[in-house]
Amino acid sequence: MARTRATGSGRASDQSREEAPKRKNYRLPQSKLDAARRLLGTKTETETIERALDLVAFGERLAAATERARGRPWNDIFGAMEASGAKTEP
Repeated sequence: MARTRATGSGRASDQSREEAPKRKNYRLPQSKLDAARRLLGTKTETETIERALDLVAFGERLAAATERARGRPWNDIFGAMEASGAKTEP
């Protein structure tokens, strides 16, 4: 994932228009971070969290695009979209 720096004009220095990172504090189980880091092959916890969030967003975009292409909702065999409140009727 490319990093950008905000310029004096308040715009990103490249065309990705990525937001400047903000410092956050979370209480997360270390075992989950370690497992995700191993699976994702990331070096830092921050990179691990960013990559995991990117994958969640990508999955949602993929499901929405699949629904549009098929003309009906994606068949969510794990029930993850139902748990999030998303529509999954066939």
